[in-house]
Amino acid sequence: MNVKSLVGRRAAVAAGLVLALGCGVSTQASAAGTGALGGKAKAKAAVATCSQKELGVSAVKERDARHLLLTVQNASDKKCNLYRSPLVRLGAGTGNTPVIKDSDGTPGVPVTLSPGQEAYAALLVSGGGRDEYEAKSITLGLQGSKPGSSAGKPIDVPMPVNTLYADDGQLVTYWTTASGYALDFIMSK
Repeated sequence: MNVKSLVGRRAAVAAGLVLALGCGVSTQASAAGTGALGGKAKAKAAVATCSQKELGVSAVKERDARHLLLTVQNASDKKCNLYRSPLVRLGAGTGNTPVIKDSDGTPGVPVTLSPGQEAYAALLVSGGGRDEYEAKSITLGLQGSKPGSSAGKPIDVPMPVNTLYADDGQLVTYWTTASGYALDFIMSK
């Protein structure tokens, strides 16, 4: 990655974070519980599930407008967990973008974000050779801790270009804290 794209990515993340903060990003309290271990009671803080309340969100085109990097940043003062992959809808598409199964580097383990930390998912907007449609929006949903559940409300992601040309070959990766790892799954497509 060159310095120019890194600077552009950081600026986009900062813009997304400013947008999210301007829309009332707040903190979500972590749940706390107690348990006994060896006869001693210990306080155990549970890590909350990330929702739109904690996250700043951005999308940056990598090579071209077909290859996007979705970035979320924990804007709260508590840790939070991202589960599995983002639920992405491009424009008025009929469903969520399919996930690349092989992109889950740690199956079943959530990505835990400390305050200020970022996570990434790579999005292939079009697989080529199929009927395209114009997408003027990206909507991102977060999964809850239980499969099939959701966390918070859908998030409108700032568009990296005015219009994306999507098709039914679109794919998204699981969440990761390594942007290069996520991008490896879509850049050859």
